Amino acid sequence: MSTVSVTLDQIRRVPKVLLHDHLDGGLRPATIVELAAENHYTGLPTTDAGELARHIAAASDRGDLGLYLETFQHTVGVMQTRDSLIRVAAECAEDLANDGVAYAEVRFAPEQHVSAGLTLDEVVEAVLEGFSIGSAGRGIRVYALLTAMRTAARSLEIAELAVRHRDAGVVGFDIAGAEAGSPPTRHLDAFQYVARANFHITIHAGEGFGLPSIWEAVQWCGAERLGHGVRIIDDIEIEPDGSARLGRLASYVRDRRIALEMCPTSNVHTGAAPSIAEHPIGLLRALSFRVTVNTDNRLMSGVTLSGEFAALCEAFGYGLSDIQWLTINAMKSAFAPFDERLELINTVIKPGFAAAMAPPVTSRLAASGRRG
Repeated sequence: MSTVSVTLDQIRRVPKVLLHDHLDGGLRPATIVELAAENHYTGLPTTDAGELARHIAAASDRGDLGLYLETFQHTVGVMQTRDSLIRVAAECAEDLANDGVAYAEVRFAPEQHVSAGLTLDEVVEAVLEGFSIGSAGRGIRVYALLTAMRTAARSLEIAELAVRHRDAGVVGFDIAGAEAGSPPTRHLDAFQYVARANFHITIHAGEGFGLPSIWEAVQWCGAERLGHGVRIIDDIEIEPDGSARLGRLASYVRDRRIALEMCPTSNVHTGAAPSIAEHPIGLLRALSFRVTVNTDNRLMSGVTLSGEFAALCEAFGYGLSDIQWLTINAMKSAFAPFDERLELINTVIKPGFAAAMAPPVTSRLAASGRRG
């Protein structure tokens, strides 16, 4: 842990990796207003972009996952045409690049974007086109994760869709939505299909529900990463002397290096954690779990990846070396091919942090002069 303070500007400049970001949770407020007008969506509470941002942020911060998810009706409502999806995806890539993100996996649920007549394949193609447009020349690589809604019955169809587009920019399959009453095993056929296709699986688990959800995701459904996973803390006991005793599931998750896609601010907003300072990420990082830092929904929670890191630096005293550790964790756990991950770690991430952590030129010159 570092004792040197780090600024938000310094964090923005280092190369970062984002594994858990929802496309429909990161729209620009002005874009929502414009697309609502173009697509005749009349459900917005206001057509003032600033007021809309404040409304969505306030509605999202109510300490309940179900209430949090209600805000997506507006973003999904304006993402029903090919042009809208291309624009939203392109702006997503631009915004992430402007925040210093070098690699991102952005997830979305194709089944939620077909109400105006698009096919599932057309939805995926439009989003991938947008990612390509928005990332061109910006030093960022953006891939897609296809999400099935765990409260619906189209997961196998979405799994097949993900595998079908694996060579075009889709790198994995996910399920999302309210956890309680919708366990991962309800979609076991979809996960088995993905596994048989030698493809990648991440599952929202351990956010709104506890250890049984995580256990099913890992042991029945083959999750390589856990979306959130904060409730793994329920399987860790702190002894009177301050040491930690891990239960069988927590030990397995740590030993197997199953990545935790942690989203601190979002977890506070949904009630999964009481505050950033009390977020399990502090303990889990100290215990060397494969912790990663993510945004979840940049619009709803009013965050950027740099801002999330800055909040953790303030709460836990992290410095650039801690951010680098967390970033390399994420890159190791990304679903891009191994050689691409290695290339990014060795040619982008490590050099980027080395440059940021190097002493200023004037300091080096002064030190050199003293030695002389």
